[in-house]
Amino acid sequence: MRGLVAVLLAIMTGLFCLVITYLPKIGSADTAPNQHVTPVYIARSAEDTGSPNIVTGVIIDYRGFDTMWETSVMFLAGVTTVLVLTSNTMGRKPEKDGEEGEVIK
Repeated sequence: MRGLVAVLLAIMTGLFCLVITYLPKIGSADTAPNQHVTPVYIARSAEDTGSPNIVTGVIIDYRGFDTMWETSVMFLAGVTTVLVLTSNTMGRKPEKDGEEGEVIK
């Protein structure tokens, strides 16, 4: 069974490497986003968003919902991490109350 899993993983890795070679170079001017979307954002962002900064206009107005959900996911991940790390009492020394030395439960 392990051999079969290893062979399948090797085949999948090989296919992934083969497909990667057909992708355009990063930052290439010939890619679809650089030919269709980017010129529209540059030409119309000041009119559409009212912001003189193109980056701010794109992030807040054009990509607002996407940014909102990404922020929500990061907030929930942070809250979950804090809750997980603070809720475990195993291995902690009990806290003592004031001068009397009574253990707080």
